[in-house]
Amino acid sequence: MKIKVCGLSSEDNIKEVVGLEPDLIGFIFYPPSPRYVVDKVDPLKLTGLGDNVLKTGVFVNADFYEISGIFWKYNLDIVQLHGDESPALCEQLKDTGIKTIKAFSLHEEFDFEIMMDYIPYCKYFLFDTQTKYRGGSGKKFNWEIIRKYELGHPFFLSGGIAPGDAREILSITHPSLAGVDVNSRFEKSPGIKDIGKLKQFFNDLKK
Repeated sequence: MKIKVCGLSSEDNIKEVVGLEPDLIGFIFYPPSPRYVVDKVDPLKLTGLGDNVLKTGVFVNADFYEISGIFWKYNLDIVQLHGDESPALCEQLKDTGIKTIKAFSLHEEFDFEIMMDYIPYCKYFLFDTQTKYRGGSGKKFNWEIIRKYELGHPFFLSGGIAPGDAREILSITHPSLAGVDVNSRFEKSPGIKDIGKLKQFFNDLKK
């Protein structure tokens, strides 16, 4: 079970989170977000975080040039596309050597077949809650929906995951569940994670 901690925007807090040894950490490059990382974190500071954690840049409907420029500037390892990005953009990124996580907002009537065209170009999918805020809402979707997912491509579970959810997560037996993505329910304030809550969640999930 991989763990991704998203929405970091403080250099000191980033170091604390990395010390917990998550598999991925996420930085928001979407200006409307209260966790927008530009001008808060020196790109050079992300270079020395080591090779054991994948640095993820989160974008919403940005074009190829913006994504690729930030990818190299911030020394990222993978990008997460959280908008209405096309399979063609994912293909273009892959051809440039950029790995992609494509996020989808799930709801009761969601058609998983629309994801088929993304599979060749994305390393993972991510299932989040449908809201107008494009993530970070702290709200869960009905996790029963993922039972309908049968495409076989690995996915991360996201959307309102809270410190006490480890037991329920571990009860999910879907063979394509690769990991979880946590954000706002583990915060002291937007972009600042509560290390105590994260540490307990990590321990609970890895038991």
